[in-house]
Amino acid sequence: MMNKERITEQSALLQQRYGNQRKPDNIIWNSQIEAILNHRSVRNYLPDELPDGAIETMIAAAQSASVSGNLHQWSVVAVTDKVLKAKLAEITRLSDEAQGNYYIEQAPVLLLWIADLSRNNFISKSEGGKAEIHNYLDSFLMSSIDTALAAQTAAIAAESIGLGIVYLGAMRNQAKEIADAIGLPDYSYVAFGMVVGHPDPNFNSVIRPRPVQEVVLHYNRYDAKRSMKELETYEESFQSFRSEAQMKNKQWSTMVADVADSFSYMGGREQLRCAVEERGFKLK
Repeated sequence: MMNKERITEQSALLQQRYGNQRKPDNIIWNSQIEAILNHRSVRNYLPDELPDGAIETMIAAAQSASVSGNLHQWSVVAVTDKVLKAKLAEITRLSDEAQGNYYIEQAPVLLLWIADLSRNNFISKSEGGKAEIHNYLDSFLMSSIDTALAAQTAAIAAESIGLGIVYLGAMRNQAKEIADAIGLPDYSYVAFGMVVGHPDPNFNSVIRPRPVQEVVLHYNRYDAKRSMKELETYEESFQSFRSEAQMKNKQWSTMVADVADSFSYMGGREQLRCAVEERGFKLK
């Protein structure tokens, strides 16, 4: 029988994940589920090096994720050189950001997760083929999905050994410059980055609340009306989180609208299609 302390810890996790919204009451608990629900993005790191074997452990986990057709269409560049990390931080910094992604330079490692068709493209052409399938959108999407599956599995592994991570979509801000900086071959691009390191205990990384499950969970048919209706309870949890984290007051719905209409948010990603087409992807 589960002890009261354990139940209290699990209830606290659900409270952080959903705030004062309705919570699922039939979670099947185990240590792995608790670890996943405890995920939070870390943006302040100690300068300490990663434990020996940490990167290899993360990649072993990543290679254990599901992969499309056993094709292995992703790669990782682990950036540990301080000068190169600083250069990548500068490339991806928005013009109106004073600090930019400071944690890129703060943490010991930046992992660049690459949707990578280059190996398979080379093999196909070496075998006398044309690799025509690689010119289609589905191949681009397949490699990108596999990259995300691998990265998230690696993130879970990192957190299980006491490390923290934060994803960086900003690595797509200047896709061409990033590719040139790390010498990427054609038919590959950096889908996103991931900073990895020891969380700084002086900064409290908090769990961000998510909407109730009914917003995202549908059975048999998509219920748009219910999904939008259930979102009404999320605004309060979003506001409470920002207040407790001493963040600027902002409504979630306003943020969504701003992101959908502001090219400043993209930070150069509006040129992503051109950048990946120049790298060989035709996106037919």
